[in-house]
Amino acid sequence: MNPVQRRVYEAAFGGDPCLDEEIVAGAESGPPRMRWLSAVLNGARGRYARAAVVLGDLVRDTDPVVSSLAASTHAAHRRQLGGHAAARRWDARALARIVAGYGTGDAVAPDGTDRCGVTAHAALLDARLGLAADALALGRGREARVLLAGAEAAASHPGTGWRSRVRCRWVRAELELATGRPAAACAPAERAAELSREHGAVRHAVKSDIVLASARTAAARGDPGCTAHAGELAERAADTAESYGLLSLLWPAALVAAECRAADAADCRDVACRAADAAEHGDVACRAADAAKHRHTVLSTLHRVLRQTDPEGRECAIASPWVPVTGDAR
Repeated sequence: MNPVQRRVYEAAFGGDPCLDEEIVAGAESGPPRMRWLSAVLNGARGRYARAAVVLGDLVRDTDPVVSSLAASTHAAHRRQLGGHAAARRWDARALARIVAGYGTGDAVAPDGTDRCGVTAHAALLDARLGLAADALALGRGREARVLLAGAEAAASHPGTGWRSRVRCRWVRAELELATGRPAAACAPAERAAELSREHGAVRHAVKSDIVLASARTAAARGDPGCTAHAGELAERAADTAESYGLLSLLWPAALVAAECRAADAADCRDVACRAADAAEHGDVACRAADAAKHRHTVLSTLHRVLRQTDPEGRECAIASPWVPVTGDAR
């Protein structure tokens, strides 16, 4: 990996998500693996239309690993915009491509030789985990469990890349949350955050903190102290995302922060009513104001993102019950 390639990798998966536009543009016109990394970077910044152009070419690449990873990344971008049905089609394509290129999926072994994670094993896990996340969002809980169990088994092999292990824990936490077990979601989310920081992966640490804040808030309903701490975690994630220009993570982090502060305000209101304490009522007002501020960040960030999104992606966001798109974005 030459110095420029290393900088592109560090921006996509390491500790320096900021990168000069010149270098991003160079990666976009570079070899396939650099082009894939450029699409990952552009997606992280909410530039989905720009990423889609590159990924649309790469899914037709003759290298099944590059083709599969490109399809999985396109699916992830659709999922980030609430388009889980569209993502499912791309994830299925990613799985079909890597299995067709390397035989039976279970026979693909980890290969730690490529630091960028552009390996058959990583591609297989990305496709499986994507399909599990899609199934979960589409209400196919049993299917999601089966797919996740297969991915976790594959990720347990020595040599599995850190990125795959982090993503396994994200989906595990999301599955536990979706099935009403928020306390069980906390441990995998915490481990995802630890792994991300162990490998200096800023973007993955932010996403892990968002998942963890969601889990802690859901697990701590009625406990003002716990919801307050979860809110602080989400706010730090939002601050980090904003400082690095990670718009794809900024609005979800702000959304979770708003939900945490709203829940915190509700819990404090109950305490204030019981105690008839003026100071407590003041705290309620502050938390409610924080929630409103975060909601404004959500809407303003989504407006910026949708202006940089391709038509299919915009339609996914508008149709999604998960993405709070305002009327003027429609």
